[in-house]
Amino acid sequence: MHITITGASGFVGQNLSVYLKHKNHSVHELSLRGINWQSNLDKNSEAIIHLAGKAHDTENTSEEKAYFEINRDLTIALFQEFLKSDANDFFYFSSVKATADTIEGVLDENHISDPKTPYGKSKLEAEEYLLKQQLPEGKRLFIIRPCMIHGPGNKGNLNLLYKIVEKGIPWPLAAFENKRSFLSIDNLSFLILEMLKNSTISSGIYNFADDKSLSTNELVTLIANASGKKAKLWNISNKMISNVAKIGDKIKLPLNSERLKKLTESYEVSNQKIKTALGIKALPLTAEQGLIKTIQSFKNK
Repeated sequence: MHITITGASGFVGQNLSVYLKHKNHSVHELSLRGINWQSNLDKNSEAIIHLAGKAHDTENTSEEKAYFEINRDLTIALFQEFLKSDANDFFYFSSVKATADTIEGVLDENHISDPKTPYGKSKLEAEEYLLKQQLPEGKRLFIIRPCMIHGPGNKGNLNLLYKIVEKGIPWPLAAFENKRSFLSIDNLSFLILEMLKNSTISSGIYNFADDKSLSTNELVTLIANASGKKAKLWNISNKMISNVAKIGDKIKLPLNSERLKKLTESYEVSNQKIKTALGIKALPLTAEQGLIKTIQSFKNK
């Protein structure tokens, strides 16, 4: 199968490209940076996987219009090229944050969207445009909403947690009770390929997440065990920690309000719709197996 991927130089793009090539598929990397990118679109592609986008800025330094120009407008332009092409499938990688910044209970695809950030709003506006378009016969549109993606080589909050635990620093946020969904890059790649292979999957929105959610305290313990360390969990009052994070907003401490929210809020995502569509009971890697693989990559590095 000939597959075009935008954003192929990013973490997800690199890993997905390797996975698809390993499964004997041809991958064409399409950059959307140039003004004449349309001329570089592979005419033989049977599917377009649109990963390129502007990620959420935890420092809140980006201009709002940049999110809409990249996440919405570029997506619309690429989709128009898809409609004119012979490709059958269009995958738009959105985000669970396109529907909700915070969630009570478990998030599924029926949730009424109400994002609060420019990132989430730009993703949702792209989704809304795509869903309003009339698809020619034989073409499918998949809007993918992944939760927090991780894997070997990925940087971010997991790496921060690893460094804290590896240095023997006690985890000071143990007083926060939460449950979070994660998505290993291996499970993501598996799902994409299965959707490509299965012609009976209907167009629509699909959440991507591992089968089980974990608390941050469970994650810290998992990191400690994988690193040969003893988990140190400190129950410092929530109010004190929140005050420290507010100071971090002003003087750029490692802990700020945005990072505290990411580390301690509950955000559970259901993956039942895609598993039902594919007729599978479980993803290849459990949440724990995927996280251990990522953690061990930090250790080896």
